Amino acid sequence: MTERLDAYRDRLRGFLPDLLGVRLLEVSPERVTAELEVRRELCTVPGILHGGAIMAFADTLGAVATVATIPPGAGTTTIESKSNFFAPGREGTVVRGETTPLHKGRRTMTWQTRVTDPDGRLLAVVTQTQLISPPEGP
Repeated sequence: MTERLDAYRDRLRGFLPDLLGVRLLEVSPERVTAELEVRRELCTVPGILHGGAIMAFADTLGAVATVATIPPGAGTTTIESKSNFFAPGREGTVVRGETTPLHKGRRTMTWQTRVTDPDGRLLAVVTQTQLISPPEGP
């Protein structure tokens, strides 16, 4: 399991999730969990996690969940995303994201990501749909 998790972490290295500081904790076809430290550069004034950072965090987790589910060589891209914000993520804390499937079809998958603060308070729910492109054949 650790080798597989390391492979997903390596795949994100050098891209936006790495810049954000996304830390994958668990990856499976049924659930992805990760943490994100609420650093000043991810905040809006006054020290509140920017909604766009939450959306990018959740989008990453949904994409990772899709990749964990589709066949090798298949691709994915987000085609729809909706966010509801309920409470602020505070600078200096670590938020947690948990992504679970709502629909897993052959051409699309829909994921729900719940983002919570260290006390378990719900900060946001992001629902996204991923389009799946089949592996390219010879």
